[in-house]
Amino acid sequence: MNRTDRLVAMVLYLQGRRVVRACELAEHFEVTERTVYRDISALSEAGVPIAGEAGVGYTLMKGYHLPPVMFTGEEASSLFVGGELVKQFTDPSLHVPMTTALDKLRAVLPRESQDHVDKLVRGTLVVGRGFGPNQDPATQPMLLPVQQGVVQRRVLRMTYRGGSRADETQRDVEPLGVVFYGGSWYLVAWCRLRVDLRHFRIDRIKRLELRSDRFEPRADFNLAEHMKSYGRDAEAIPARVWFAKGVQEKARRESYATLVEELRRDGGAEFSMFTVSLEWMARWLLSFGTCAEAIEPPRLRELVRLEAEKIVAQHAPLAGAERS
Repeated sequence: MNRTDRLVAMVLYLQGRRVVRACELAEHFEVTERTVYRDISALSEAGVPIAGEAGVGYTLMKGYHLPPVMFTGEEASSLFVGGELVKQFTDPSLHVPMTTALDKLRAVLPRESQDHVDKLVRGTLVVGRGFGPNQDPATQPMLLPVQQGVVQRRVLRMTYRGGSRADETQRDVEPLGVVFYGGSWYLVAWCRLRVDLRHFRIDRIKRLELRSDRFEPRADFNLAEHMKSYGRDAEAIPARVWFAKGVQEKARRESYATLVEELRRDGGAEFSMFTVSLEWMARWLLSFGTCAEAIEPPRLRELVRLEAEKIVAQHAPLAGAERS
């Protein structure tokens, strides 16, 4: 962030809070406190009425407000995508307030930003309930340029490493939509290398270039219909698991498949279900600790054991650590 943008952002930050300490500003804007003092001085010289008291902090004088600040298309898009996640992963009591808030935001956007948001909303889908995003946003710098490719119908050139591949491949793809499911963001695109539709997990994209060449929309493609057929066509693997009574409601809430109770035992019950990924299910079952057990298929039990062994190895005593 350049200094001009930081000064405006600093005023907005102060405007939204009663009192702010210099250390808080420094941490938020990732600068030193000395830089904060210089910025506050520059704002005061420019006529912004900031009051400060040693040991207390800074505050904007009552009645001062910046004029309305317009969102960029990217900023507005981020809010709308966040709204979709809120509606999918939070209590229903928040759905109506979130929808009306986004409608108000859309109403004040300039026409070009409204068009940008409309295209992004049509090209974004959140599927399933339960888990929220399982990646640190800092590990997914590719999401915004991927969204831009979807909105602007621009070809993406990317270096990609699949989950079961050690090598990387370079592909040119036509981005058709962005979907969130199974705790991850995926790009749905027409792969020119495979000459077919493919799903690419965005955090596995190693390098990405937003090309200048554009592609024609595919009249026969609908993102929502594609995901419905994808879910039907995906290979479903039957599994049997045991859950302790105290975590069964959590398991039902987080599962992407229906849990069918078959046998009660040992303070819990065995359930049958289907999954499209034994690897995902193994990691999910480990999140329940000793309150869950993989029963069938044998491969699922093996994957849980292998993941648990990795965890044990990772938490081995540190070299030189004192033993009690």
